[in-house]
This record gives sequence, C-alpha cells and structure tokens, in this order.
Amino acid sequence: MNKLIQKIYYSIKPFIYREWMLYIRRKYVLRTKLRNKTNWPILESAACPPVQWTGWPHGKHFAFVLTHDVDTQKGQEKCRQLIRLEEKLGLRSSFNFVPEDYILDETLREYLVTHGFEVGVHGLKHKGNMFRSKDVFFGKVAKINGYLDKWKAVGFRAPSMYHNLEWIQHLDIKYDSSTFDTDPFEPQPDGIGTIFPFRYQKDTSRPGYIELPYTLPQDFALFIMMREKNIDIWKRKLDWIFQKGGMALINTHPDYMHFGNGSSGNEEYPSRLYEEFLEYAKSKYAEHFWHALPREVASFWESRARESTNCPPYPIRSQMKIRCPDHLLTLK
Repeated sequence: MNKLIQKIYYSIKPFIYREWMLYIRRKYVLRTKLRNKTNWPILESAACPPVQWTGWPHGKHFAFVLTHDVDTQKGQEKCRQLIRLEEKLGLRSSFNFVPEDYILDETLREYLVTHGFEVGVHGLKHKGNMFRSKDVFFGKVAKINGYLDKWKAVGFRAPSMYHNLEWIQHLDIKYDSSTFDTDPFEPQPDGIGTIFPFRYQKDTSRPGYIELPYTLPQDFALFIMMREKNIDIWKRKLDWIFQKGGMALINTHPDYMHFGNGSSGNEEYPSRLYEEFLEYAKSKYAEHFWHALPREVASFWESRARESTNCPPYPIRSQMKIRCPDHLLTLK
C-alpha cells in the first residue's frame, strides 16, 4: 500500500466487514510483496553489526528468540497447547497479553513465570493506534505501567506494531519489541533496518531501554495474508540471520494457530508449520544459537552497552531510517 491508501484503509478498517477486510488486505499484501522483492524478507544492509561487536554469550553464533502476541480471548485459550508444543522441544518463549481486552488467566500467567517462560504487556487494548496523538498515548501510560508492575513484566509490544520510540521511553520497561528490521506489510512500515538489538535513550531524565526488533516475518502475514503453505520463507530468513550472526526473533500468534485434527479456519494455519520451524531451527542450528528470552537478551545488551569502552556507554538511536555501519550508535 502507498502511504495514503494505507492511511485510509486503517482509518476505515474498524467499520469493514471482516471477510471484505481480509480480501482487500490480501490484495494489497500481494502487490506490496511484488514491489518489495529487494528488501523483504531480507534487507541486506540490516546485517551490519554494531560497533565493537564481540558476539553472543557462550560463544554462540546467533540469538534465537521466540515471542507470541495473544490478541484475543480465543488466543489465550490456545496458549496451553502452544506451551506444550514448545516444552516438548525443550524451548521457552515470551507471551504478550492485552490487559483490557480479556481477563488474563492468572493460573496461566503463574505457570509461565514458574516454568521458564516470560510474560509481557501487549498495549492496553488491541484496537486502534495508541500513538495517534500524545494525549492518547500518555493517557494510557499510567495504566500500562500498572500492568507491568502487577505482572512483574519488563517488556512491552504495541498492538499492530505501531511505535514511537521516544514516547515508549515513558514506560517502565527494560525492553520494547514494537519494531522490525523490515516489514512493508505493517500499518507503520518504517523498518528499523537492523537484525541486532539496540539501546534507545533520548530523554536523559528517563531510563533508556533496549529495542528488540522482530526479524522473522510474522505468521499472520505469511499464512493468513499470503496463504503460504510451507515455511520456506522462515527457513530462508533464519539461514541468512545465521550467516550474519544476528538475532532471529520471531513473533507468532496462538490466535491464528489451528491445533489438532481437521481443517484450519479462514483465519487460521496449522500449528504444525510453527512446529516444523522450531524443529528445523533445532536440527540445523542447536549448537550455534543462544536460545534466550527477550528479557535475557535485553540484560545482555544493556551490559554490553555499559562495558563498551570506545563509544558512549548508552548507544542511542533516533527513529530515522539509517542505512550505514554506524547506525546502531548514531543519533541523527
């Protein structure tokens, strides 16, 4: 979508019949895919490593991070099946919940935090753009911080990947994950342009935070919008990230996964595709990846920033599109 059409679409989206909305969006997604062959799913310039990069913990070649956004009550009801799938493979992930669209199952949250998973906050409500004005965003800050404290969460991701990194600094977080290296299909498609984390701090009166962009295409785009029937795009991107030594961070949704037998619904895809991806990653790269929760990556990156000797202790990034080797440490 060009910017004008995209703005119109997301303005009228809440009033469009769901089937028509999907039909319209699929058409635009396919056209956008054709126009972005050179920068999606791989943006070569995003592989530039940060200054003074010495590698991931334990001598691992790249980071492997699993995250999930639970957009609806239906998605929450599928979380335990998704948990079992990952536990079976010896993997752990973070689950981001929407505080005011459904009641968070406390037994589910307690299970996650006591069994090696992580819980994060996914906006306040899922509909709308919480960054459409300062008044709207700052009117939600106190409530979001309240849920962060209540859930003992340190991570945030905004619904629909809307973002304003400067405003996000007012949340009580250690990391944000509302951005991506490259994704022209998002309503705010301004990719960060890196497959590495970075530290953000513009307001020196507030603590900075680590930004963790997702670097693998979202399941909704692949399997619901593009109707892909295999994981070839995920595999291709993962192989490339391995070669470049970056961070492979994936964001999937239990809402759209179909578990068990029978055919998937119009807005579902077989959970076996996600399982196949995890099996592929483990079978090919288990000895090479640092499998970590987002909070662990954020802690590592914060320590790295503090220990850096020949650059500012807190690397800063603005929200401009930058394509250069120094873009992780430069404010322009």
